[in-house]
Amino acid sequence: MSSAARPPHLILASKSSSRRAMLDAAGVAYQAMPADLDERAVEESLDGCSAAQVAEALAAAKAQAVAAEHRDSLVLGSDSLVVVDGKRFDKPASRDNAAEHLRLFSGRVMELHSAAALVRNDTCEWSEASLARLHVRDLSEEFIEHYLDQEWPEVGFCVGVFRIEALGVQLFESIEGDQFTVLGMPLLGVLGALRDLDVMPS
Repeated sequence: MSSAARPPHLILASKSSSRRAMLDAAGVAYQAMPADLDERAVEESLDGCSAAQVAEALAAAKAQAVAAEHRDSLVLGSDSLVVVDGKRFDKPASRDNAAEHLRLFSGRVMELHSAAALVRNDTCEWSEASLARLHVRDLSEEFIEHYLDQEWPEVGFCVGVFRIEALGVQLFESIEGDQFTVLGMPLLGVLGALRDLDVMPS
């Protein structure tokens, strides 16, 4: 393939191991480069927006932060937000905060919004948000402590305080939504967009 016909360089603006694993398994060539972004400041500017809109805006903002430093590269940003009983939850700030989140999630439905965006230079060329509903079983104090003994500090980097590919699956009694949304990115939409943008063969 000539240099003129070579697909655009794809950068993943994330350090998430689950998002990297999804792209790796799907055969997507990319370079991982986490975005340097004040997510809370972006969220504050989006007051009044729905959780899906905030997740999509954060995904685009992450991609834009990296795209600004890498002109002409296509940058994939992604973000996930959790809402329980109408309240949005961020990543836990400490182990005690993680335990508090788990007590609040116990016996309730967790709405997980996962979004992705593709940005090149100053243009967002595609974005999408998806929703999964995770039914959290009743969690005992004994389980919460045992769970955090095993999973902290790794789940401190995870909204919802879980890694579904690890012990986090024990939090739930049922899940509505596709596995990629639960893992943190609407992968099927991403793959379709990459094909549309000639990054992957169609």
